[in-house]
Amino acid sequence: MFTGIIQKVSVVEKVSRKNNSLFVSVKIPTKWKVWQGESIAIDGVCSTVKSLTKKDFTVEYMPETIQKTIVGNFAKGTEVNLERSLKLNDLLDGHIVQGHVDTTGQIMEIKKVQESKVIKIKIPSSFMRLVVDKGSVTINGISLTVVVTGKNWFTISLVSYTLENTNLGTIAVGDSVNIETDVLAKYVEKLIKHRK
Repeated sequence: MFTGIIQKVSVVEKVSRKNNSLFVSVKIPTKWKVWQGESIAIDGVCSTVKSLTKKDFTVEYMPETIQKTIVGNFAKGTEVNLERSLKLNDLLDGHIVQGHVDTTGQIMEIKKVQESKVIKIKIPSSFMRLVVDKGSVTINGISLTVVVTGKNWFTISLVSYTLENTNLGTIAVGDSVNIETDVLAKYVEKLIKHRK
């Protein structure tokens, strides 16, 4: 489990495929002690450290993850957001994030507003029932607040700190991003369905 507060931005060092699985090696951030079996969110995808060297750690993605997220777009040099799993005594500065990406979104528009940016993201309309104005959403692992919603899109506002300390600072129109909707919304929706 995570909070959506990005701790480091790192880079992909190597990508390879074997038996329909994707293996991604990520540079270990300075002062991080990573261990085999550890869970790390990479661009919002909960990933298990399969192996590591002194310089990087490697994770494996199965076909379903490749299909539902942007990990298939990773290449050497790709910047990725990293967050280590939540400890019981950590502050919940963002919101409850599982690292289970629901779908991908596409950047439709980017507007600069003083030192911040307002970004419009298109997602499949079937997921919009879980995205509400002023609610929480996770984009590439970042806990963010929804500004407004449409039929198949929503906007988020990024302050200068987020732009400077995550990979959304270099995002461009047409790029794809990982989307995880609020887990609380999912539970509420299921409870309502079972009451009918």
